[in-house]
Formats: sequence, structure tokens, C-alpha cells
Amino acid sequence: MLALPGGARVPVVATQWQHAYGVVTRGRVQLELGDGTPGPVLGRDAGFWLRGTGVRALRNPGRRTATVRILTPHLEPWRNDMTSSTNTGADLASGRTGRPRRFRRLAVTGVIATVAAMTATPVAAALARAAGVDFAIPDGGDETIPLGGFAVVTGFFSLVGVVIAAGLLRWSARPAERFVWTAVALTALSLVPPFLVGAAATTSITLVGLHVLAAAVMIPALTRSLRTR
Repeated sequence: MLALPGGARVPVVATQWQHAYGVVTRGRVQLELGDGTPGPVLGRDAGFWLRGTGVRALRNPGRRTATVRILTPHLEPWRNDMTSSTNTGADLASGRTGRPRRFRRLAVTGVIATVAAMTATPVAAALARAAGVDFAIPDGGDETIPLGGFAVVTGFFSLVGVVIAAGLLRWSARPAERFVWTAVALTALSLVPPFLVGAAATTSITLVGLHVLAAAVMIPALTRSLRTR
């Protein structure tokens, strides 16, 4: 049994893993790929072998101790575990199939969520305008924010969020958690400018609501995609 305390890193010795098969029995274990980049994170009951994969270390991305049961051909349970999780273990250990699949899934989710946000904010703005919000900046000015402008701005910052999520998926051991913190912080910052442009109180409050609406569409969708293994 291999125990990895929170944040621990254990180098992989190829000769020791040549005939060994691992099963995560508690916590999460992340594979460090041959070039030093973070690999996939394996959850409980995930099986893997490391022979020929180029994985150079095992990491514990969490705070609690993770454990890996190491099985060999000399132990009968190895055969049963091998039958149930051979394909999954091979793909995860190599990182060659899981990572591109997750990036594709994130990209598709990001595009769908962006389109949804770009649709929701102009619709909400149109309803607010019908209720009497003029979107004039500054208050009493001749120019107002067009409905199409809400879609353009929402689309731009939504795609920025997708890029941030992709970067965290690539380089972070805990992309979902990091993304939530980053996205919430950026959303909070975006709520300040509407009160600094000299718009009417109703306009500023509505603009804040539209920012929150776009965030409410994008953040949960991208977070779910980052958490999916």
C-alpha cells in the first residue's frame, strides 16, 4: 500500500512499476507526465499501470492522505482488478486520450454557454428597457447602450472565461476549484465600473444584474466541465 500525504510527490521508479498495477483506494492521485506537466487526476477505485507510459511521479493534489493499492501478477486480486479497469487505467496513465477529450468537452461547453449568455443578457436588457431603464451613459446623455452591445461584451468576456478555464485545466491540479475562485473574483470586480460611469441608479443596478446573469450562466457550466473526469 502506497500512502501519499496531502501535497506529496512520489517519483516513479520504472523498475518498481514494471509489473505493478495500482488502484486508488482513498483520495485522489494525479499523474505527473514525462515532461513535468500535470496529468490526469485519478479518483477512488481508478486503476492504472505505469509501464511504458512515461509518467515520472505520483502526486496528491488534495489535503488529505491518498492511498494506492499496488498489485502484482503474484497476487490473485490483480487479475480481477485488471479485468475491470485495464482500458481505463491505460488511457489515464498515458494522458494521451483523457486530456484532449477534456479539452474538447470544455470547448464545446464553453461555446454553448457563451451563446446562452449572449442570448440571455440582451433579452434581459430589452425587458429592463421596456420597464423604463434607458441605459444612458452618463445619466441624461444622448447615447445609450444598444442591445447588440450587451451581446458583444458578454461574448467577449465569456470567451475570456473559457480561455482561463482551459489554462487551469492545462496547468492546475485543481482546475475547477481554481476557476471558481478566479471567476467569482473577476465577476466581483466587474460590478464596480457600472457605478463609476455617471449613469442613473436604475441603469447601474441593471448593468450589475446583467453581469451577474452572464456569470450565472458561464461559471457553473465551465466548472462542471472542469470537474468531469
